[in-house]
Amino acid sequence: MDKKIPVGILAATGTVGQRFVELLADHPWFEITVVTGSERTAGRPYGEGVNWKLLGDPPEKVANLIVQPTEPNLDVKILFSALPTPQAKELEPQFAQAGYIVLTNASPYRMDPYVPLLIPEVNPDHTGLIPAQQQKYGWEGYIVANANCSTTSIVLPMKILHEAYGLATAVVVTLQAISGAGYPGVPSMDILGNVIPHIGGEDTKLEREPRKLCGTLVDGEIQMADFLVSAQANRVPVFDGHLGSVSVKLRQAPTPEEVIDLFQKWQPPEICRELPSIPHPVLIYRREPDRPQPRLDAGSGSGLAWTLGKVRSCPVNDIRFLSLAHNTLRGAASGSVLNAELLWKQGFLG
Repeated sequence: MDKKIPVGILAATGTVGQRFVELLADHPWFEITVVTGSERTAGRPYGEGVNWKLLGDPPEKVANLIVQPTEPNLDVKILFSALPTPQAKELEPQFAQAGYIVLTNASPYRMDPYVPLLIPEVNPDHTGLIPAQQQKYGWEGYIVANANCSTTSIVLPMKILHEAYGLATAVVVTLQAISGAGYPGVPSMDILGNVIPHIGGEDTKLEREPRKLCGTLVDGEIQMADFLVSAQANRVPVFDGHLGSVSVKLRQAPTPEEVIDLFQKWQPPEICRELPSIPHPVLIYRREPDRPQPRLDAGSGSGLAWTLGKVRSCPVNDIRFLSLAHNTLRGAASGSVLNAELLWKQGFLG
């Protein structure tokens, strides 16, 4: 690439927005030229307005950018959206209608039938929804969503098993890090020494999103995968990394060693292998009986790899396993960056 592509970050001063800044500051393909924020920060240099919560200081080249209002008059075409849910629901379609490409981390349009819910290693062909989306809504631009962080932690092994053996049902229990609640997260008196067996809306996302991600694109529509998921999400006193305990019923019945071999030999789709942010390997299988662990494994592949372990026979279903991913990287900002890289490779960024 001779010249980097200018990009903007919506709600750049929040926790997810800061992750976008961190990840894109030295990206080989993209260059941050626009950041937006609230009325409190608009008109001020980013470095003055942001309450930086990551290591070190805001990157100097971004710190000097003037924060702009979040309005569809920005001098950049590609936008990474870290908008909170209510603002995302209202503003992202306005940007798409005005011709912007919106890569959103927010939830409102994940299950929209015309919006790709995208994880490059899982369903790169679902970007084929974009023309149908533009035609349906009359937008010059478009929206692409990344999956919920808890869904992301479990869906890659589910997709691999579904393709190889046919997935009939899955029972999922997640142990989710406090960073998934955003800053300042969960009150310490609630979470320390405790488990909170409720995360609003999370069970439904875990039950619906994998079916779309593992679905099939046919004639501009996604045919949802025909398996069922039962989910229970839990908040646990872990800083980063969502761990899923999954039990699956398969249409064919492999042995645990066959499933382990399948996971170890799996490779991402060819189009993904040259993306600059892709980890090598994407999927790591740990044979130790006490892995994966968030503290030891969430950062694997710069926080972009999945770590699996404990594949065993299940006395109720067929196979059970553990799956771990970093929730604020692979499950959030880094996922959107990878989506943008895929879109560029596929020619959707112009």
